[in-house]
Parts: sequence; C-alpha cells; structure tokens
Amino acid sequence: MEVPKMNRTPDAEDERPIRERIADNPRPAMLWFAGFALLVALEFGALASTVMAMPWELLMDKLPSFMTSIAAPFATVGDALANIPTLLSREVFDNAGWRLPGGGWGGTFLGLSPAIVWALRVVLVYAYALIFLYWLWRGYLTFREHYRYAEWTPRDDMVNRFRGHSWGLFGFIVVFMFVVMAVFAPALGTTTVERTIENPFSYETKYLDKETGQVETTLIGEANRGSGSEGAGANVGPMTYDKFDRWHPFGTMPSGKDMFTFMVHGARVSLFIGVVAIGLSGLIAAGFALLTAYYKGLIDLAVVIVGDSIMSLPRLLFLILLSFVLQGTWIAGIYNGGFLLALLFAATGWPFLWRAVRGPAFQVAEQEWIDAARSFGQKPRVTMQKHMAPYILGYLLVYASMTLGGIIIAVAGLSFLGLGVQAPTPEWGRAVDVGQTYVATQSWHISFIPGVLIVLVVTAFNALGDGIRDAIDPQSDSGEDGSSEVAAAGGSGA
Repeated sequence: MEVPKMNRTPDAEDERPIRERIADNPRPAMLWFAGFALLVALEFGALASTVMAMPWELLMDKLPSFMTSIAAPFATVGDALANIPTLLSREVFDNAGWRLPGGGWGGTFLGLSPAIVWALRVVLVYAYALIFLYWLWRGYLTFREHYRYAEWTPRDDMVNRFRGHSWGLFGFIVVFMFVVMAVFAPALGTTTVERTIENPFSYETKYLDKETGQVETTLIGEANRGSGSEGAGANVGPMTYDKFDRWHPFGTMPSGKDMFTFMVHGARVSLFIGVVAIGLSGLIAAGFALLTAYYKGLIDLAVVIVGDSIMSLPRLLFLILLSFVLQGTWIAGIYNGGFLLALLFAATGWPFLWRAVRGPAFQVAEQEWIDAARSFGQKPRVTMQKHMAPYILGYLLVYASMTLGGIIIAVAGLSFLGLGVQAPTPEWGRAVDVGQTYVATQSWHISFIPGVLIVLVVTAFNALGDGIRDAIDPQSDSGEDGSSEVAAAGGSGA
C-alpha cells in the first residue's frame, strides 16, 4: 500500500532522477508532452524562426573569411526554419486585398475586409500564446502533483505570492504581450518588412481607382509615396485605410510605410538586443559572483577593481564613443548595429548585476554546507554549481528583469540620436525621431505611439522585477534593497 505523499519523507527512493520517476508513472507526463508537441507543431515555423532566423545573408557578407565556413550551416538552418509554414500566418489569413467595383473585397481571407482579417489574425495569435502559457503552467502543476516527492516547497509560496501581487501581474501581462508581439511579428504585421520597408519597389499591390472605377496595379513603393503622413494635407492616421485600400492600424510613417509592421518588428529587434545583452552580462556577473564569493582574496579584489573601473565611466558617453568607433566593422553589420549594441551593453552592464548578486553569493558562501562540501573534497565547480548558484538565481532574475527595461529604453535613446540600430532595420527610438517634427500636427501618431509603448514596456519590466522580488523575499523593501539603483543603472545608457 502506497503511503500518501504528505506523510512521506524524502528518502533515497524519492530523490531518484526525474526521468526514473516519470518511467514509473508515465501517463501524466506523456499526456502533457503530447499537448505541448501539438502546440509547438502548429506554430513551429514561427517559434523556430525567432531563434534561428537572423539576417544570415548580411552576416555572411560581414564575417571574416575564416569564419564563413563555420557560419554557413547555421545560415542554411536559419533560412529553412524561417520558411516553414505555420497555421496563424499571412498566407492563411491574407489581409492584402482590394475593393471590388461592385462592393466587397477581393484577395482577402473569405472576402472579408483587411481590417477584420488582420484583427482575426491578431486575436488568434494571442489566443494561441495564452493557451501555450497555460499549458506550461499545467506542466508545472503536473510535475508538482505526480513527480515531486515533497508535498510543499518554498517555491510554492513564491508562486502564490506572485499570483497575488497586482503590480507584478500587471508587469507580467504587458511583458507577455510584448514578447508575443516580438515572437510573432511576421504574423501580426499587416504586411511584411520585405514588402513595405526593405524592398517596396520589387512588389506590387492592387487597389480600386475611384476615378476610373477599375482595379489597378502599382508598385508598393509608389503606393507608399502617396500614403505618407506629413501633417496637414497628407496624413493616414491610426485605424484607417489609405487610398490604395491598405489597412493601417497605427497609421503610416512620413515615408508611407506601415507603422504597425514597423513597430512589431521593432519589438523583435529590441527584445533580441535586450535578451542577448542581459544574458551575456548575467552569465559574467553570476560567474564572477560565485568565484569571488568562493575564493575571496585577490580574485575578489581584482574583480572589484575591474568592475568599479567600468562603473566609474560615464556610460552614455562611453556607449556613444564605442558605437561611433565600431560602426564600420563587420560586427556592426549584424542587425544593422543591433548585435553590436547588445555586446556593448553586456560589456558595460555586468558590473551592475555583479554588485547586485555579490552580497547574496558571499552570504551563501558562509553557510555550513559549503564548508562541509569543501571538507569532503567536493570540487569547487560542483559546489558553486549545485549549492551556490541556485541561491543567487532569484536575485539575478529580479535585477535582470529591471535592467532589461533599462536596456530597451537605452537602445531607443541611442537610435533616437542616430547612433543605435540603423535603417532599414525597424527600431522604436528611430520612429520617435522621425515623427518628432509632426508632434503638433494631425500626424501626431508617428512619435506618440512608439513613445507610449517604450514607457509602457519599460515600466512593465520594472513592475515584473518588483513582483519577483517580493515573491522571493516578502520582507523586502522596494526603497532600500537597491533594485531601483540597478534599474537606473540599466537605463543609464539612454
């Protein structure tokens, strides 16, 4: 007779690897995995292209010759993944249509208007993302119910505290919407970057000529020239059609390019820069924190000197200088400066994260179990990995979330100054720069919409960090734990 979980104590049998516990009771795990595989299969092309589909052609042109052969297989894989068909795509729910002389629409999904088709596609994409998120949550519950030997762990209380944290939930919702916008940018846009931004004179569009009453064909580049938003007398505002029967949820830019397509792909660029920068700086910060806490002495002193030296530099001026000096190099060609910015933020930002987790690392290094591990001859790498790293991970997650918002606004600020991501790659800060001339005109949307989104997303990342911090440490005080200082440091590059 099996003893109920709540009355059992963890023994050697319970602490077996998770794969062995699943083998004893495979049904719950198999059911969850089957649902997960189905969800991934439905949108595998979109999910995979987010990870692998980079501007490989541009990268291959910029790489040194000795690295070309190494990068070629990745380019092939990236291009293949980018071309995998998906369910929620523009090919299935096509909104590129034209008015018919007798009424109605041609070329669109089920003959519906472009606005309705686009709205349907957006709703389905976010519905899919919500289902995917719920299924991940179900996976955690399945593990907790069937495969975790303990009835309760401190992590349960953390999750419950976060679920009751209104400010943190607000941040999570906005960040979730932002991430979905970035991941599914090709499906959410009313058109593609290639057609409307990068190479508009290579594609055609059909529209109903009101003067002749006939359906005409013109180059998209020519249509853009006739649909620019430049204030009085020339404006295509949010939620309107232009005279070429194209739907623009956010209106158009002065060049006539669709602003919503520009914004969703700009979200992908901002997320790419932020994730790469915070990932690299987080790895460096965690590695140095563990090393300095474990060995102390000269290693700690050396890292303190290097970190403080970097932190003492005027970060904004330093980033501007490096961006200008390195703008002609091959690495600046990747994402038109986006990858270079990510590396610069990582190189100048890790000391702030290291300072944030150095204290917790030293705290755990003084615990008895660390001394016990040393006395039993456990390798330092194993001790740091198994006994120290999990302790600082929560702190690192808090400060990384707050710093990520600072990186996004810093990238927007540099692009606003013309030193960040260069055209034609979409970036929110450059949209603010382009539209600043028209703020007081009827084309106010060009600067206003990206400006509001930047503020909203940065605020959301800070709110998410607050929620995670309070979930990990309910006794924390937002005014005294240094999180606001780190968040400000992350945004100091702006």
